[in-house]
Amino acid sequence: MSAEIVVVPHTHWDREWYEPFQRFRLRLVALMDEVLDTMEREPAYHFTLDGQLACVDDYLEVRPENRDRVAALVESGRLAVGPWQILLDEFLCSGENIVRNLELGMARADKLGGAMPVGYLPDMFGHTAQMPQILRKAGLLHACVYRGVPSSVITDAFAWVAPDGTALRTQYLPAGGYGNGAHLFSDPDGLAERAAAFVTTMREWHGPEGPLLAMYGTDHSAPVRGLPEMVAAIGARMDTLSGYIGTNSGDTQGLPRVAGELRSHARANILPGVISVRAHVKQAMGRAERMVERYAEPLATLWGGEWPGRFLDMAWWRLVDASGHDSVTGCGVDDTAQQVAARIAEAEHLGQAVRDMVTARLAASVPNDAVLVVNPTPAPRSGVVVVDVAGTGPLVDPSGAPVPAQTLEYAGTLLLDEEMDPALALTFVHGTELYGQQITGWSVEGETLTFTVARETTLAFDVDDVRDALDGVSRVRILAEPRRQVAALVEVPPLGHTSLRPAPHEQVYGTAADERRPGEHDPACPNGPGAAVAPVRGDGNVLDNGLLRVEIAEDGTLTLTGRDGTTVTGAGRVVDGGDVGDTYNYAPPAGDLIVSEPSSVETELICSGPVLAAVDVRRAYRWPASGEGIDGAPELPAPARSSRTEDAVVTTRVELRAGEPYVRLHVTFDNRCEDHRVRLHVPLPSPASESHAEGQFAVVTRGLTSEGGCGETPLPTFPASSWVAAGGVAALLEHVTEYELVDGELALTLLRSVGYLSRNRNALRPEPAGPQLPTPAAQSRGVRSVSLALMPYDGSWEQVVPHAETFRHDLLVTAGQGERELALPSPATGLSVTGDGVTMTSLRMRDDWRELRVVALTPGSTEAVIEGAFTEARHADLRGRPGEPIPVTGGVVRLPLGAWEIATIQLRA
Repeated sequence: MSAEIVVVPHTHWDREWYEPFQRFRLRLVALMDEVLDTMEREPAYHFTLDGQLACVDDYLEVRPENRDRVAALVESGRLAVGPWQILLDEFLCSGENIVRNLELGMARADKLGGAMPVGYLPDMFGHTAQMPQILRKAGLLHACVYRGVPSSVITDAFAWVAPDGTALRTQYLPAGGYGNGAHLFSDPDGLAERAAAFVTTMREWHGPEGPLLAMYGTDHSAPVRGLPEMVAAIGARMDTLSGYIGTNSGDTQGLPRVAGELRSHARANILPGVISVRAHVKQAMGRAERMVERYAEPLATLWGGEWPGRFLDMAWWRLVDASGHDSVTGCGVDDTAQQVAARIAEAEHLGQAVRDMVTARLAASVPNDAVLVVNPTPAPRSGVVVVDVAGTGPLVDPSGAPVPAQTLEYAGTLLLDEEMDPALALTFVHGTELYGQQITGWSVEGETLTFTVARETTLAFDVDDVRDALDGVSRVRILAEPRRQVAALVEVPPLGHTSLRPAPHEQVYGTAADERRPGEHDPACPNGPGAAVAPVRGDGNVLDNGLLRVEIAEDGTLTLTGRDGTTVTGAGRVVDGGDVGDTYNYAPPAGDLIVSEPSSVETELICSGPVLAAVDVRRAYRWPASGEGIDGAPELPAPARSSRTEDAVVTTRVELRAGEPYVRLHVTFDNRCEDHRVRLHVPLPSPASESHAEGQFAVVTRGLTSEGGCGETPLPTFPASSWVAAGGVAALLEHVTEYELVDGELALTLLRSVGYLSRNRNALRPEPAGPQLPTPAAQSRGVRSVSLALMPYDGSWEQVVPHAETFRHDLLVTAGQGERELALPSPATGLSVTGDGVTMTSLRMRDDWRELRVVALTPGSTEAVIEGAFTEARHADLRGRPGEPIPVTGGVVRLPLGAWEIATIQLRA
């Protein structure tokens, strides 16, 4: 057996899971101390450090003096590190997050002697379709996987094919996954017999020739002393994972081919319930990723001053750390989930800080009675913004033309009117600030002191002047300038900005303004938003903008009719059912009680158009309060739902905007119940045998079933990142959401409430996925809300792509900060990216180059047309390493793209 077995000692290190990060790190430091001591004592020892640099970073933060020891072992080829920064969950982060994870890990590993040249993915809960292309474009020729491999794979190596056709040689870990050799050296006695049995088993996968991979390690395992002697005793050799895989070329010829994502339950659990548990963490992750990758970085690239690289690096560190397969998944204890949520919040705050710094820079040229509007998408945009402005006059753009607008609400002007000691009132004044605004004037009339305040002031204010005039004053009034909240339809250049300001009505129309109530349209658009965009009209039952008609039924559901006639009837039905599973797997009670009919329905018209119309639909339900029998012994009755109920009122804001072919829904309810799942159902306009869902640089087509085989019940619930479409209707999403096609309907999971990390007795999973620890916070009690949109369509899902982009990336509004006498600056364009199916995923600075990443979300070839202020362009790989130059003609690059191709280019003026 001299060459038959290659033993790869390793650890699989869960950075945080059933204990929070710092408690696990204490154990990591002890393990790494032992690894270094053992490897230095036994020169034949090799070790693979789980494919993630986080282990090294977490260790060296505590033991910085050991950096050279680690680097020496890496440089010698005996200690394999990287290529990932952290072992992620591929479905619960953005495609850009995956790229940055790999980029960080490989860059960090290079400083220690080089990354393991294998895309090691040992314990992810399934794998995304574009991973082969991502790894190849980062320079890696091999992958290594365990979960999600379909039953069609009957060998320990296969060709994994991405949607663009990239085929990557992939090592499969059969017969035990990353611990398939963990039993070999458990005891010196019987070593030869165990080795012989291992060879027999693995030959069925590998074939009659070549060495067999024995992964010797498991979760949080340390090296065994004397292992080199035991390895030698069975005639095997010890190596790293890259040492074993490196004996094979990257050639995939003759290997079985598997295309697309790996989400089969045939050979291992993929634990799909992690997609929907602790939904608020997924929401936070989606917000933070969009803030950093689609607002902060692009705006800083195009409109910022000095590049805020350190702030953005810190944001990405936190996003990557949060993407761990036991982190954003929510399948850890509550302490772990709390720390992950804090990490995500920090990333969002860092992104907000950079965004606000850039917009403040732009707003300095916008007068302080105006607003700046920024477009985060790389195409010209007509969209609705809600702005807060002073006065009652119409809004105008930089050309002086009126902007279609609708007053939503007037702010109160009387902030205070009370009998009080005026000396007390003066203690409220700080400089020129009073009640959060600036003092613009003051007066004393009789017994009353009156202050006038506004957002800005030029008043030279001296409080002593007021103090000298207080004789006889016993009443204080504070009056604010008139302000209002206005919905406006505005045109904004690609990745650019424009501005709006109120103007005197007579200046725009030559006549004085009429008094208007909140919700009535502005005379700037007496017949609607304009010739190009039809107005929205709404009452308590019907909303219509010419592109979509929304009718609200007596039961609170919606009938949606698109301009092409596609009709969805009964959309938005809320269905509550039991869930006696855990953070890994949904499991219904044996005798489930489904609640889908409301006991009462109320509607309230919020605004009626012409720019925006909205109705609140309130539906009352009685939901079972909890599950029963969940902790029972096997001889007790099967789990069920309790007879005790709680009131649940689900409020859905139904909003239709001018120019949008989709209806926005904001669903809110106070979750007072436990052990249940809440889903939003949308009937399909036509029968569908498959769904299409966007995620991680691809659109994946899935059937109505999922392949089973390992014991875990193969539920056909799947993740969608920004949208899912089937049978003529699409749901546009703000964050990764679980969906299922069931009984002719699209069911979207809004909430899944469970009380255990893993349950020893889960009806849909025969073996525990972790320890049975209580997770009361995973019940997600309290106020919960989800925003999404529904869009009927006729034809291909490709129609959905551009609308999902605008839904997810709202126009950005910032108050002007310049002198009021300034004129509105002219609209400005940043960078334009157009092309059928072409989507921008990243724009940032790399040295003095602007680095742009796009993906072709289309099954056919296309062309990206990139226009901007640049004269040089070149290709780059996913790590930012430059490639061949690209011709630039008049500030335009025409970039041919193959189907599903991810392309990175660098641009310089």
